Amino acid sequence: MRDAVRKKDDRPVMLEGCTAWPEEFARRYREEGLWDGITLWEMLERVTKRVPDKTAIVWGDTRISYSELAERIGCMAAGLAETGLRPRERVVVQLANGLDILVTVFALLRIGVVPVMALPNHRLEEVALFVQHADAVAYFAPDRLRDFDYRPMAAEIARRSVSLRHTFILGEPWPGQLALAGVPSSTAEAADRIRDISPPTDEVALMLLSGGTTGVPKLIPRTHNDYVYNCRQCGRVAGFGPDTVFLAVLPMAHNYTLGCPGVFGALAWGGTAVIAPDTSADTVFGLIAREQVTVVSAAMPLAVNWLASDAPEQYDLASLKVFMGGGAKLAPELRARIERRFGCTYQESYGTGEGLICMTRLDAPDQVRMTSSGRPVSPADEIKVIDADGHELPDGIVGELACRGPYTIRGYYRAPAATASAFTHDGFYRMGDAVRKIGNDLYFEGRLKDLINRGGEKISCEEVENHLLAHPRIRSACVVAMPDAVYGERACAFVIPSDDAALTLAEMKAFLLARQIAKFKLPERLELVSSFPLSPAGKVLRRELRRTIETKLIDEQSAHNRSTEQ
Repeated sequence: MRDAVRKKDDRPVMLEGCTAWPEEFARRYREEGLWDGITLWEMLERVTKRVPDKTAIVWGDTRISYSELAERIGCMAAGLAETGLRPRERVVVQLANGLDILVTVFALLRIGVVPVMALPNHRLEEVALFVQHADAVAYFAPDRLRDFDYRPMAAEIARRSVSLRHTFILGEPWPGQLALAGVPSSTAEAADRIRDISPPTDEVALMLLSGGTTGVPKLIPRTHNDYVYNCRQCGRVAGFGPDTVFLAVLPMAHNYTLGCPGVFGALAWGGTAVIAPDTSADTVFGLIAREQVTVVSAAMPLAVNWLASDAPEQYDLASLKVFMGGGAKLAPELRARIERRFGCTYQESYGTGEGLICMTRLDAPDQVRMTSSGRPVSPADEIKVIDADGHELPDGIVGELACRGPYTIRGYYRAPAATASAFTHDGFYRMGDAVRKIGNDLYFEGRLKDLINRGGEKISCEEVENHLLAHPRIRSACVVAMPDAVYGERACAFVIPSDDAALTLAEMKAFLLARQIAKFKLPERLELVSSFPLSPAGKVLRRELRRTIETKLIDEQSAHNRSTEQ
C-alpha cells in the first residue's frame, strides 16, 4: 500500500475498503474550485498565517491564539509520530469536549493518521467493534468522565484487540497505558520528521459514525477534500466570518458540532470557538454573555430544556445572532419561541454524516424559516425525492431523499452489503428519510420507518409531534408505532408534560382535533414520561420507545388473559 507522503498531484488509490468518487466527478469538483486541494491541517494553517494572534479557542479559563493552537498541534503531532503512528493507520478517539480533543484530532490529521470519532457515551461493545472493524492501532480515552472510568474498559479493549499497539489516556493511565499529556514533543528532530508528511487531499482524513439510533453505527470515511469543503460551505451559509464566536455544546466528535459548520467551520473562517463544559442553561447562557457568543448550535432536547429554564433572563444575550437547531426537526412553535425568547434568528440544520447538509437561509421568508428543513448548502449538491422503486417524484409528494455531491460519500468503510443497500448504481445515497421538496426547499417528514401504517393510511410522526408541541402543557413529545391486531399499527404518543397536572388522552385528542388534524392521525394511546431515551448523539431512541409500548401491550394482554381465565 502506498505511503501518504507524496506530491499533491500524485493522486493515490483511496484507503483500502473505501469507495472513491468517480474520476469524472472528482475532476469537475476540482475544476469548479469546490475541492481546494488542501488538507484540514492546511486549512487551519492558512488561517493561522493570516491571524496568528487572534483568539482561536476558549476552554474554561484557557484562551489560546491561532499560533498557540498550531504550536500545540505540531508538538502533539511530532510526539504521536515518535510513538510509531504512521499515515493511513486508523485510531479510535473517544475524548470529551475540550481543547485536548481538538489538538489530538488535528495532530492526527497533520501526520495522516485517520481518527475514528467515537462519542463519549459509547461503551465497551461498541468501541471494541470500532477498533476491530477499523484495525485500529491506538485508542484515545479519558481516565474518568463524570461517574464512568474508561481505563478498565480500555484495558479490556486492548485485551480483545489484535491490532491495538497503544492506549492513550487523558489523565492518569493504568499500567500498560500511556499518558496523553506525556506525548507532545518539542525536539527539532521530531519536528523535522513530520515536516514532509503531506497526506493526499483525496485520501481519507477521518471517519464519522453513521446514525446511532438503529443499531451499531457504520464508519463514514471523509476525505480532506470533501470535509474542508463541508466546513467552509456550511460556515458560508451560516454567515460565519472573522467576527463569529461559536459556542460548542454538543459532542465535538459528532459531525454537527465538528464541522457543520461547528468548531472546524469557525476556525476555517477565522472566528473563535468557545467550548462549553456542560449543557446546563446557566453554563450556556453565562458563556454567551461572557464571551459575546454570536452562534450556538443545539438539538431539540436541549432547546426544550433551555426554553423551560429561567436562565435566559439572567444574562445579557445581545450578542447572540443565530440559534442553530439540528439532529431532529424543530417544530415551528419552538422555532418561534426561540427567536422571541433569545432575541436571535433561528436556523434549521438538517443533514447526515454521510454528507448532505441542508440549512434554512438566514434571510429566508418567515414561513420557510419556521417550517422547512432548509435547502442544500452547495450548488453542486444533487438531490431527488424517489419512490420505493427509485423513480423521481414531483414536488410536494412525500418520498425518500437521495443525494450525491462533492461532500457526500460513495460508500461505507469495509461494508459492501451496507454500501450496496444504501447507494444507487449511479452514486446517489438513499438517506432513509421521508421528505417533500417544494422548489429548492426540503420538508422533513420523518424516517421512513417512522411513518406509521394504520390500515394503509400513512401517519407522519413528525407532523403529529409538531402539533403536540404547540400544546401549552406539553414540554416534549415523541410519536411511535404500536402493534395492533386490526390495523397493523396505531400511533402512541409519549409525552413529557410541562406541569404536574395529568394530561389525559381525551384532552390531547380534543386539542389535536381543534388544530384540524385528520382523525386517523390521532394517537390512540398516551404515555406520560419524565424523559426520553437518547442516543450518544442526543437523538431520541424511537426504537426503545417502540419496544417499551410493545412490552406494555404484551403485559397488559397477559394480565387480561389471566383475569379472564379466573
